[in-house]
Amino acid sequence: MPRQRNGSEILVSDPSPPATTPRRNEVVAYLILTFTALLWGGNAVAGKWAVGEVSPQVLTTLRWVIAFGALVAFAGRSSVADLPRLKPHWLYVLLMGATGFTAFASLFYIAGETTSALNLALIQGLIPALVVLINLFIYRIGVTGGQAVGLVVTLLGAVVATTHGDWAVLKTLSFKFGDALMVVASVLYAGYAVALARRPKVAGLTFFTALSAAAALTSFLPLAAEWAAGHLQWPTPRGWLIVAYVALGPTLVGQLLFIRGVEMIGPNRAGLFVNLVPVFGAMLAVLVAREVFGPTEALALILVLGGIAIAERFRARPPG
Repeated sequence: MPRQRNGSEILVSDPSPPATTPRRNEVVAYLILTFTALLWGGNAVAGKWAVGEVSPQVLTTLRWVIAFGALVAFAGRSSVADLPRLKPHWLYVLLMGATGFTAFASLFYIAGETTSALNLALIQGLIPALVVLINLFIYRIGVTGGQAVGLVVTLLGAVVATTHGDWAVLKTLSFKFGDALMVVASVLYAGYAVALARRPKVAGLTFFTALSAAAALTSFLPLAAEWAAGHLQWPTPRGWLIVAYVALGPTLVGQLLFIRGVEMIGPNRAGLFVNLVPVFGAMLAVLVAREVFGPTEALALILVLGGIAIAERFRARPPG
C-alpha cells in the first residue's frame, strides 16, 4: 500500500515497476476529488441551513479565520520556513485568496438569499466548462472530442440532479440578480482553478496557509459592508455548529484536497469533478432532510460518473 510523506508517494512493500505509479496517482486523485465534492456538497446543505442562523459575510469571515488559525496551529513552523519563496509571489497569493476563496464564498452565500437553489446549482455546474474554456482561449490547452462529450454528459447529470428530472422547470428559469452574482462567482472560481496549476513551488500546506491568510484578510472588507448595511448577524448556537463544519470540512480539508487533486491530474480533469457537488448535495439531502432517492437521482449519479469516465478515457495523452 502506498503512503504519503513530504508530499510524495512512497511505495512501502509493492515491488511493482515504476510504470504503474502514474496510474496509481490517478486513482488517488480520483478518490481525493470525489471526497472533495462530497464535502462541498455538504457545504451546500450547510449554506441553506445558515439562513437565519448567521449572515453571509460573517460566515465567510469566520470560516477563513478559523481555517487559518487551525493551519497556523498545526503547520505554522513549516510554513514560516517557506515564506522567503512566497514573498516574490505575494500579489498572486493575495488575488487567489481574494477571488477563489473570499469573493466566491461571499457571492455564493448572497446569491443563495436572492435566487433559487435550482439556479444556484445549475450555474455552479458551469465551472468545469469555464475551466476548459479559460485554458483553451488563454493557454491554448486543447480539448479532445471525448473530453467535450464527457463534459456535456456530466453537466447533463448535474441538470438532472438539480431539476429532479422535471425538464419543464428549465422553461421557468428567470435570470435574477442572484443568478448574475453566481455567474461571476463561477467565473472567479474557474479562474482560480486554472491559476492553481501555476502556483509557486512550495509545499501545498504552506501555499494553502498563505491563501487562507489572504482570504481571511480580504474578507473583512465585505464584512464591513454588511455591517454598514445593517445586515450583519452573528451566529446563533446552531449557527456556530454550521460555521465549525464549514470552516474545518469544506474549507480546510476540501480546499487542501482540491489543491492536491489539481496538482496530480491538472485543472481540466480536476474541474470535471465539480459536477459531483450537486449529486452529493442531493444524496446528503436524502440522509439529512429525508428526501426520496429515486430513479431520477440514480440517473444523475450515473450520468456524472459516466461523463467523468468518458472524459478520462478519451483525454489527450502525452506523446511517447
